[in-house]
Parts: sequence; C-alpha cells; structure tokens
Amino acid sequence: MADDKNGNVGALEDPSSTSERDSDKPGFLARQRAAHPWFDHVMRAAQRYQNQKGDYYAAGITYFSVLSLVPILMVVFAVAGFVLAGRPDLLDEIKNSITDNAPGSLGSTLNDLVDSAISSRNTVGVLGLLGAAYGGLGWMANVRNALTAMWESKHEDGNFLRTKLGDAGALIGLGLALVVSLGLSALGSGPVVHQVVEWLNLDNVTGIGTALRILSIVVGLVAMWAVFAWVIARLPREPVAIRSALGAAVLAAVAFEIFKQVGAVYLSSVLSGPAGVAFGPILGLLVFVFFTARMLLFCTAWAATTRSSLALAYVPPPDPAVISPRVTVREGPGVLGGLALVGVGALAVLGVRGFGRRR
Repeated sequence: MADDKNGNVGALEDPSSTSERDSDKPGFLARQRAAHPWFDHVMRAAQRYQNQKGDYYAAGITYFSVLSLVPILMVVFAVAGFVLAGRPDLLDEIKNSITDNAPGSLGSTLNDLVDSAISSRNTVGVLGLLGAAYGGLGWMANVRNALTAMWESKHEDGNFLRTKLGDAGALIGLGLALVVSLGLSALGSGPVVHQVVEWLNLDNVTGIGTALRILSIVVGLVAMWAVFAWVIARLPREPVAIRSALGAAVLAAVAFEIFKQVGAVYLSSVLSGPAGVAFGPILGLLVFVFFTARMLLFCTAWAATTRSSLALAYVPPPDPAVISPRVTVREGPGVLGGLALVGVGALAVLGVRGFGRRR
C-alpha cells in the first residue's frame, strides 16, 4: 500500500505488469506501417525482394549481360567486315586514315588487323552468333526465373527444349519491344520533330527548345513504361496480375530515366582521366546493368505485393496429416513384483486358515 500526495491510499503497481503492457505495444516501425499504407507497401516489397534473393538474381543477370557483350561485338565486326568487303573505296579510305593518324609502324599493324578481320568475317560471324545465342538464352532464362521468383509463382519444370524455345521467343519479343521503344524515343527527340516544328514555323517561338526537351522525356517515359509493363507481366513463367504490373511499370520507367540521367553525368566525369578511358566504360556498364536489374526486380516485387496481387497469390496446400498410432506394450511384473504377489497370496491363505480354525 502507498499514500499519494492527497493522502489517498492505493495499491502499489506491479512492475512486471507494466513491462508486459509495454512489450505488447507495437514498435515504431509497426506503427508507421499501420499509419502509412504506402510505407507498408514499400516494406512488403523490400521483404519480398530480400526473401527471394533479389541481389543474387541481379548478379546473374549482370554476368550474362557482360558475357553476351563479346559475341555481340564479334557479330558487329563481322557485319562491318561484310560491308567493307563490298565497299573497297570505303576500305581504302579507312586504311589511309589509320596510316595518317597512327604513329610509326602502328598504322601498318592496324591495317593488317583490319584485313585479317575482313578475311575471317565468316568464322567470326558464326562464332559470334553461337556465343550470342548461348549468352542471350542464359540471360533470358535468368531474367524469367528472377521475375517468377519475385511473384512467388509456383512453376513446374517442363521439357528442356520447349523451355529454351520459350526463352528464345521471349528474347525476340523483348528485342522487338526495345526496337519499338527506341524508335519512339528517336521520333520524340529526333529530326522528325524538328522538321515538323519548321513546317509549322514554330522554330522561333520562345521556349520551343524546352518544350521539345520535355516532349522527348515524356515520349521516352511512355516507351519505357510499355517495355517494363511487358517485361513484368509477360516474362514470368506463370500468369500474373496485369493491373499491378502496369502500375509498377510507371515506377520502373521513372526510376530508369532518373538513373539514366545520373549515369550520363557519371560517365562524363569518369571518362575525363586516362584511367577512366581504360576502365570507365566497362565499370559503368557493370554498374548500370546491375542497378537496372535490381530496380526491375524491386518493381516486380512491388507489383507482386499489392493488395490485389496478394489476394490472387498462390497459397500452397498444408502438409498432409500423418497419423501415427501409439502402441504401448505393458510387460509383466518383474522379479520383485512376482515375489510381492507370492507373499500377498501366502498371507491370504494363512488368513483364510486362521479364520476357519476359529470357527
């Protein structure tokens, strides 16, 4: 019992009950998630990304992206070799330019390399196509597996040949989508728009340059939104909620545009030194591909953790019940138990005889 300052008598509060009430209160993070639905969605997406090993898949996508770069360059060189073989005047012009600008005997060495590349263009092209096909299929398989994991979709492994044909079709579809996206971006910022502006006599209007810049950004965002929506919704190996993918594609397109602008500033600053000229492009490529892959997978996790997607998510059945009856075998009495039973029986016999004699 304790008196308060007014003289009232009250019971002392148990400290253990106070600590139990404090432990039952939600923490700061839980309160913020309950108060802000958007923050709760971010946390759900981050947990999905971490639980499904998003960084691991992003590293695999980066590896196959760099692996595919060499055969693609081989194909480019082979195509250039075919073009130069059919244009001897252009070939002579390139050789003369190399001889005039390269110091000493380096010009003749480079010309010999050009001739060697042209003569072996068939072999280089075939090897490049085979390497590009291998790297491209590996890249696409990794991307599709990563997107499927972010959706937590249940996928049964099918026929190997059918799976690879599906990956090849998805790779071709992605290539076409990128070509359309780049074409729309070029139309939004290329000479076609400037020609239209000249036809309309708007080239001298104040602020037309800023308006064209904004138009090119908007067109680029719309084009990338379409590509990301197709990737998030159609590349997973199992059907997913398209509506959630469309919303996540907006986030991916905006994040990609911001990252692209930051990457351009980074490359311009890195390539200013000799070390940057040697290693800057490859490091920039690695960073760009890795963070783009992480961004894509996080946006996919975002789409997979919306309320509508969670309502349609696959729920695995519970584990089968295992009935294991318990059989208890009771053994007979031991040695001590047997002696005790014999003693009890003897006492009972003696008691019966004594009772009979008294009668």
